[in-house]
Amino acid sequence: MINPADESVVAFAPECSREELDAAVAAARAAAPAWAAVSFEQRQKLLLQMADVVDAHVVELGRLVTAEQGKTLAVATAEVAGLSYWLRETAALTLPEVVNEDSAERLSVTRRVPLGVVAAITPWNYPMGQLSFKLGPALLAGNTVVVKPSAFTPLSTLRLGELLRDLLPAGVVNVVSGSGGLGSWLSGHPGIDKVSFTGSTQTGRAVMAGAAPTLTRITLELGGNDPAIVLPDVDVPGMAEKLFWAAFSNTGQICLAAKRIYIHADIYEELTQALAAYAATVRIGDPRQEGTQLGPISNRRQYETVLDLVEDCRRQGYTFLTGGTPEPGPGFFVPVTLVDNPPEESRIVREEQFGPVLPLLRFDDVDDVVARANAGEYALGASVWSADPDAALAVARRLDAGTVWVNEIMHLTPQVAFGGRKQSGIGVESGHDGLIEFTEAQTITVRHHTAATA
Repeated sequence: MINPADESVVAFAPECSREELDAAVAAARAAAPAWAAVSFEQRQKLLLQMADVVDAHVVELGRLVTAEQGKTLAVATAEVAGLSYWLRETAALTLPEVVNEDSAERLSVTRRVPLGVVAAITPWNYPMGQLSFKLGPALLAGNTVVVKPSAFTPLSTLRLGELLRDLLPAGVVNVVSGSGGLGSWLSGHPGIDKVSFTGSTQTGRAVMAGAAPTLTRITLELGGNDPAIVLPDVDVPGMAEKLFWAAFSNTGQICLAAKRIYIHADIYEELTQALAAYAATVRIGDPRQEGTQLGPISNRRQYETVLDLVEDCRRQGYTFLTGGTPEPGPGFFVPVTLVDNPPEESRIVREEQFGPVLPLLRFDDVDDVVARANAGEYALGASVWSADPDAALAVARRLDAGTVWVNEIMHLTPQVAFGGRKQSGIGVESGHDGLIEFTEAQTITVRHHTAATA
């Protein structure tokens, strides 16, 4: 594993072979019947105990996340604490049981039953955070789990598996790490009953294809190119800081971050200048150092992707308000780069950059900006910003996205379903709807003996 801040070797992670994967899946399948037979109440208690384990190792796990992913220690520690919170809140959820008929003739009940073995495939930007959407709900629903973290960020997940080993029955949670074909082996494995995947749209299509021959159930949380629309009545000085972090938290490596910001023409010049001025105050550097606000890009592959987009902007002659030149020295550092009103058809507007590069776009007509915001293959999240919440809500209702926020962004809770539309995903995570996705409906009908003999 490479530390993205200085490109030093952090550790070496296991490279799972196909035979070892088969053994992990077999362990999960062997454990599945007994785990499904554990009462729902006992599984709830075990999730709370898992949260206790995470709480006891927040600092340790947070340091691992920083070392392998590149986010600051404060953000990494908050991510790990979020896993604990998600486990606790998930434990409070229940599964519905619907009585369809209760008559003199018969009793008909539809309940939710576990699928069996779940493959949880997580990305590199939030190794603990994204796992929280999958691990607790899958276990609470009565499934066993095989977790595959990203090959770029396996360390914190492997350590978590070690910490949970003595708490949960053998085979209930299994962690495998590796690169190459491991993800496709897992998503197409005949012993897997559901794949819960978070990652790029391109890889999501491959996961779906791999799962198709066995009709394996899937939930896909994929890419986004989330628009933010800023109406002309906002308080510009206060808005600059909010919009900056809406776009650049975790160095822009968040699927729900604002990826293109549409600013009304009446305030475009003032707000873009305020954004550039605020960007100049943000400290970029080693995420282990106190005071650092933004760290590096998480891995060389994504670093080169972001630099390619910046270079394309340069070749096309677009204006940079800030940044535009890679940071010298070791590490995958890219300066905060604001691109001034590039064309709508430009790559930096149409593609998901997943890094600290942001197009700022001018608009003067609401119908036009809604059409521009809704264009493209992604429909994950969106946001609208205004001093008038009703005016913002009217715009928000017209946006094509799985989640639309008004005057905030990226607010997620364990009680609320989250998912994308179009090429941004299939299915949802979190909330009761997310829990149900780890189950299937089973209807049991009992014809009463008296009715049968009448």
